[in-house]
Amino acid sequence: MNRFLEKSILKKWRLKVFLCHSHADRVAVHALYSRLKNDGVDAWLDREKLLAGQNWGHEIRKAILKSDVVIACLSQGFNKQKGFRHEEVKIALEKANLIPADETFIIPVRLEICDMPESLRHLHRVDLFERGGYKRLIRALKRYAEVK
Repeated sequence: MNRFLEKSILKKWRLKVFLCHSHADRVAVHALYSRLKNDGVDAWLDREKLLAGQNWGHEIRKAILKSDVVIACLSQGFNKQKGFRHEEVKIALEKANLIPADETFIIPVRLEICDMPESLRHLHRVDLFERGGYKRLIRALKRYAEVK
């Protein structure tokens, strides 16, 4: 399938994707956000979507629960530091437990060589740093959009 057709499929279904990440990876994650938006994905990134004065914890929880897919952007620092992203993963795992096992909800995406968090090791990952990694991610999102 050509790139234009993949992009139109993602736009047609307006796939909602939440980006879970460590703030230390904000540059790489913002680049991913921009690529996804360009490819027709309705991506949710805190720095782009949160408005001044909003209760960020409530808005993040709401965005995860309204999302079709959560992309967990993993790096060496993701597990090392404390932060709300661990709560985001818990919320995503809780929602994933409520949907059929054959449906994709969480996609682990490694931004660099790193260990997978224990809670996500049962899921197949995409290595964005490898050749063709982004294409594999888009293929997974397209597949989800088609079954949705």
